[in-house]
Amino acid sequence: MNAQKHTVTALVEDKPGVLNRIASLFRRRGFNIESIVVGHSEVPDLSRLTLVMGGDEAAVEQVTKQLYKLIDVVKVSDITSDDMVARELALVKVRAPSSARGEIIQLADIFRANIVDVAPEALILEVTGDEEKIGALLELLRPFGIVEVMRSGRVALARA
Repeated sequence: MNAQKHTVTALVEDKPGVLNRIASLFRRRGFNIESIVVGHSEVPDLSRLTLVMGGDEAAVEQVTKQLYKLIDVVKVSDITSDDMVARELALVKVRAPSSARGEIIQLADIFRANIVDVAPEALILEVTGDEEKIGALLELLRPFGIVEVMRSGRVALARA
């Protein structure tokens, strides 16, 4: 089985319980959701969902068909092979004694990360970009001591 990561987007009704029904569908079918992000869309009362799952084409096709059976799902698209824009957000709390702050700030500048909080012994950085960019920044920050990381998961839109 090809373990390619697939990006599936869905337009769903903005109602309580919709996300739970979608997650339950994946659980019942034995599929793993690698990341899921949901937010309001350009259409009132509809939310846009982006999920990343591993699996082959048949698994993604099965999930797509099952999602369409849920009454709250309006549209589903596998945009993995489409020309798309995909981004992730990460907040990273890193140990930052005064002796290391300059170097951490330089890394933040190189990766176009923002310093969103300063404490006596730590900094919190906000970085957006593709998964590789965020992974590269994390690897460079690791020697300083990463205290916490929160990653949003992929958000994506097909280009045209």
